[in-house]
Amino acid sequence: MNLLSIEHLTKAYSERKLFDDTEFYLQEDEKVGIIGINGTGKSTLLKIMAGQEETDEGAVTVANHVVIGYLPQHPVFDPEMAALDCVLAGHNQSYLGKGARSGEYDYQSMQDADDLTDLKTRAKTMMTKLGITNFEQKAGELSGGQRKRLALVAVLLKEADILILDEPTNHLDNEMADWLEEQLKNRRCALVMVTHDRYFLDSVCNRIVEVDKGKIYSYQENYSGYLELKAQREEMAQASERKRQSILRTELAWVQRGARARSTKQKARLERYEELKNRQAPVNDGRVELGSVSSRLGRTTVEISGLYKGYGERQLICGFDYIFLKNDRVGFIGANGCGKTTLMKMLTGQEMPDSGEIVVGQTVKIGYYAQEVTHMDPKQRVIDYIRDVAEVVQTEDGRISASQLLERFLFDGSAQYSPIGKLSGGEKRRLNLCRVLMGAPNVLILDEPTNDLDITTLTILEDYLDHFDGIVIVVSHDRYFLDRCVQRIFAFEEGGVLKQYEGGYSDYALRKSVETSFGAAGAGGLNGADAAGDADKKNVRRKSPRKLKFTYMEQKEYDTIEADIAKLEEKIETLESDIEKAATDFVKLNKLMKEKEETEQKLEEKMDRWMFLEDKAARIEAGEFEEE
Repeated sequence: MNLLSIEHLTKAYSERKLFDDTEFYLQEDEKVGIIGINGTGKSTLLKIMAGQEETDEGAVTVANHVVIGYLPQHPVFDPEMAALDCVLAGHNQSYLGKGARSGEYDYQSMQDADDLTDLKTRAKTMMTKLGITNFEQKAGELSGGQRKRLALVAVLLKEADILILDEPTNHLDNEMADWLEEQLKNRRCALVMVTHDRYFLDSVCNRIVEVDKGKIYSYQENYSGYLELKAQREEMAQASERKRQSILRTELAWVQRGARARSTKQKARLERYEELKNRQAPVNDGRVELGSVSSRLGRTTVEISGLYKGYGERQLICGFDYIFLKNDRVGFIGANGCGKTTLMKMLTGQEMPDSGEIVVGQTVKIGYYAQEVTHMDPKQRVIDYIRDVAEVVQTEDGRISASQLLERFLFDGSAQYSPIGKLSGGEKRRLNLCRVLMGAPNVLILDEPTNDLDITTLTILEDYLDHFDGIVIVVSHDRYFLDRCVQRIFAFEEGGVLKQYEGGYSDYALRKSVETSFGAAGAGGLNGADAAGDADKKNVRRKSPRKLKFTYMEQKEYDTIEADIAKLEEKIETLESDIEKAATDFVKLNKLMKEKEETEQKLEEKMDRWMFLEDKAARIEAGEFEEE
């Protein structure tokens, strides 16, 4: 059944045309992820679906009796209203409004008081899951992320036929994102959402819709399938363009030889030439170009020793020590409010530790891409915001002006002289990223960089970080981004302890699952004291068990195996590149294919060995003993 349809959609803001005679349909049980470059109109499309905005042209049709739940990108609440009341007000459309006392409701839409009690219980459960435990706290005292989670609870609490969610994963930690993922997968309703979390899109969605140059393209796949289909679509478009250019060259040569104008066939051929010449070629997507040069980094980088930080009785960071190495790629993860941003602010000198020391080398130049952009004047022009840093910037291609740099970040001439207030949330984040990188930092701190940045920009940023000559420090809940960009993770654990894990997020998750499973197995048996007590009772003399540990060779292998795996992966990439180049040399091609197959076999063996050593390392850390 068709729940919602938009036909001949046209929408523009002044000279900026977001949609040009396009269409969108939504069927029952479809879970649709909407993607596209920032500023293409994704949030506007959601507002049109939710009835929050009108189209310039076109018709929006919603099936009878369909209830829509809408989560805006930036929800607004009465600052004096309690958190729980905000959620319930979003659920009950008969809320009495500003004149009502806090907590006062119209029961006409409910059968009895038990309905409201059940509703409050469900609301409190969801709020607790999303880290909001003070139900009476005023909305005006909550952070932007807390208000977003509050609005998410209000939407999920509502029985809706269509859920429309704008950036639902922003401000959610990994545990919350996993919970929301399960909620949305199990809901029997249609879903339309904008998110840049690629693992989330892959897991939840069964259809991807791309907004591109005023048109809407639909792919009946999850995110991985969409990437394959889009590549095919672009390849077909380019093949058609190559064919058009080939025919055009032939026709042009014929025209230049001189046509006999009075022949009917020749006139048709001339018309064909004009039609081919005037046909529009496929337009390539605008891509952010990152290539700023980092500053030289000396011997002393950033050294942290004995760091403690807390507020009142709450200890955020307890005795953290770490020395950042050149070209380090480090990620920090943990629940919201655990102290990640506080640590970043201490690294940049915006906050001071309670005790301990942070030594920053003289050559260190920190670029801080903050989670909250608070220094943007909505009346300031885009070009002036960048010129506040510098008029020119050094890049790999030489010196370029602030205007040229903005063009690389997809801000054309007219956009550069527009006020910042006219930009979308994602465009503001992209502009802020441009300003941070313009300073040519050699220590780059990214606090939740995936919030509001589109997938295209994230992909380019990830590639930039691959070649960035300096230290990268990332705070993020985006599992894909962490897997892609970091080599070491520090997880905030109970009591402000930061525990180190090697690898990306998937490696961390695997290690945690191993620790949890062995911890549970250990909890099911006798602990040391119980076992000793039983032995005393039976007067049994036993040989003291030895603690499990690595042999010398295992320890040596464990210390180097990740580097070995990385080398094998690099070798496979090189071989694949060589195979492409040797496409016509069959002797060389056969040799390269055989070498690639052998290298892949070695990689598989190394991965199996790595799993064994990781498993044993977890058992050692859990304090297990060797079997007699």
